[in-house]
This record gives sequence, C-alpha cells and structure tokens, in this order.
Amino acid sequence: MVVRRVEALGEFLGTDDGRNLLAGYKRAANILRIEEKKDGRAYDEAPDAALAASGQPEERALAEALAAAREEASAAVAAEDFSGAMRALSRLRAPVDAFFEKVTVNADDPTLRRNRLLLLNALRAATREVADFSRIEG
Repeated sequence: MVVRRVEALGEFLGTDDGRNLLAGYKRAANILRIEEKKDGRAYDEAPDAALAASGQPEERALAEALAAAREEASAAVAAEDFSGAMRALSRLRAPVDAFFEKVTVNADDPTLRRNRLLLLNALRAATREVADFSRIEG
C-alpha cells in the first residue's frame, strides 16, 4: 500500500498540476508558519464557510474546491485509490493559484485575515490526508 501511494504521488508531482499544487502548498505553509509564530497561535480550526462565501470570488472558489477535494480525496484514500486521491487534489490547482493571485491573506480586517489563514490551513490539511507535502523537496 505504501509503495502504491508513493508511486501515485510521484506520478502526480510529475505533472504541471502536481508541481503547481506543491508550490501553492509550500506558499500556504510558509505563510501559516510565519503568521502562527507572529500571532502565537495555530490556525487549525475550520474556516467560516459563510464568511468565505461572502468574500472575494477566488476566496469562495477555494473554499468550495477544498471542501469537494477533501471529501473526494478522503474517500479515495479509504478505498486505497491513491491515484484518485491525487486527481482530487489536482482540482485545487486553479483555485489555489487564483486565490494567491487575487486575495490578500493578511487583510486589514482581522476577521477576514483569520478566515483566510484558516483556508490556507484547510489546504494544508487536505493535502496531508493524502501525503505529507512538507517532506517533499523541490
């Protein structure tokens, strides 16, 4: 099972979607690490879906994509369909890219800032269910 998971991850990271999602994951993890250290707290709760839904379109799209991808990836992992789990994560590429391109995570409004950091944590959590992206070099 571990070999199949590693093979599926390797194939996924060999694609543009995989490489770009890894870059987006690393960007999210770096932002979270810095902000958690600065704030002296972890952003490990679930984001406020209603707040994300009322935010910028890219914020709303990321929240929706994360919910769908996490559900699909979890089901695939439970069925030991690791390629399917990677496919589910690959659907996050465009919403993650758009979020980082259009949304200011460290907004002046503390409620928005907190929820955006929670969205980044949701990305970190979604990928963690499939593989520990923090251990991937590159």
